[in-house]
Amino acid sequence: MTMTMKLALGPLAYYWPRNAVLDFYADVAAAPVDIVYLGETVCSRRHELRLDDWLEIAAMLADRGKETVLSTLPLIEAEADLRLVRRLAAQQRFRVEANDIGAVRVLGARALGPPFVAGASLSVYSAQMLALLAREGATRWVSPPELPSTALAALVARAPDGIETEVLAHGRLPLAYSARCFTARHHGLQKDACEYRCLGVADGLELKTREGEPFLAINGTQTQSAGVYTLLAELPGLAAAGVAVVRVSPQGEGTFDVLAAFRDAIDGRRAPGDAWASIATRLPGAPCNGFWHGRPGADYVVA
Repeated sequence: MTMTMKLALGPLAYYWPRNAVLDFYADVAAAPVDIVYLGETVCSRRHELRLDDWLEIAAMLADRGKETVLSTLPLIEAEADLRLVRRLAAQQRFRVEANDIGAVRVLGARALGPPFVAGASLSVYSAQMLALLAREGATRWVSPPELPSTALAALVARAPDGIETEVLAHGRLPLAYSARCFTARHHGLQKDACEYRCLGVADGLELKTREGEPFLAINGTQTQSAGVYTLLAELPGLAAAGVAVVRVSPQGEGTFDVLAAFRDAIDGRRAPGDAWASIATRLPGAPCNGFWHGRPGADYVVA
């Protein structure tokens, strides 16, 4: 059965070398994805690419027919971070994903510019908050990953007209952001003298329990789940809940296989379960989907 959902590629959460990033997005241009999110969404100290580079990549992808969105940091700590948000808001070609309420205020105050996307780190749990964001100019919101399917469906049913719902459907879960850098601390360094130890770590650093079980992933100032949240086999339930866009987060290897599997399932070329089976062994961590089923997030429920 063909579904009408769009497929999005989320922003790159990791600090890859410049050439690796450029090569990756050159391949994204030919990938079967409708929407691409770009920009630094973890740490302002990551400077392999700057705004002008991201704008150049955005223009290249837009020319290839992709909807391109520029994402903000989720934790604005300094005047330099705020200046970047203002520069993002000032350009009028591409939509912006606001991942901080300060970015919402800046984007909402513009006289001109495309509507924005309300990112998952805004933690929207009510129809009242959705209505506020819509009044500020949002036409899409990304749900917090811990929302179970029943709560999400109820919220979508009460959402203002004209606002799309997007869900992270594959990738490590962003659980928390901090002013501290856990990667620097792991290496015995201070954040301001981190020596950019994140650089080249494809999927973050795995943190294990005392018993040796994977527990979390450390990605600079971001804490992620060790498991890979995946709702590929749950696509019919996502469609039934009113989800318009499903998001895949880039991973060190196999991202394009994941995108192809989602595309095939959305377009009806493969059953969602069969599509999931084709990528189940290509994950940087164990699969999980507990939040979707109202259970602990690390659980995996077979669809």
